[in-house]
Amino acid sequence: MSDPKRKSYTEMNVELLEREKQKQKLKKPDRYKVILINDDYTPQEFVVFVLANVFRKSMEESRQIMWKAHTSGSAVCGVYSLDIARTKVAEVHKLAEDAGHPLQCQLAKEEDE
Repeated sequence: MSDPKRKSYTEMNVELLEREKQKQKLKKPDRYKVILINDDYTPQEFVVFVLANVFRKSMEESRQIMWKAHTSGSAVCGVYSLDIARTKVAEVHKLAEDAGHPLQCQLAKEEDE
């Protein structure tokens, strides 16, 4: 007869896996800033349109971001995971190209705080 206090091989493996799982710390994915670059040719109204439509900003937020880029050379549009940030940059570049404007965005890895 088997000892009722003794654990089965499966029970021991499950406990071991549970302990290992508790030890593991999941790393959060890296985050990337999408940065709008000012130029002297793209109309401000178009930049506001892009910010409102691609980044889902309110008109007031869009104007503030546009103005920051206009006065300081660049402005952060948002912070996203890498795939989403790349998609946003591609959307901006496509809209700008289709409209004949040189508007540019770039990615920058957000530093851990």
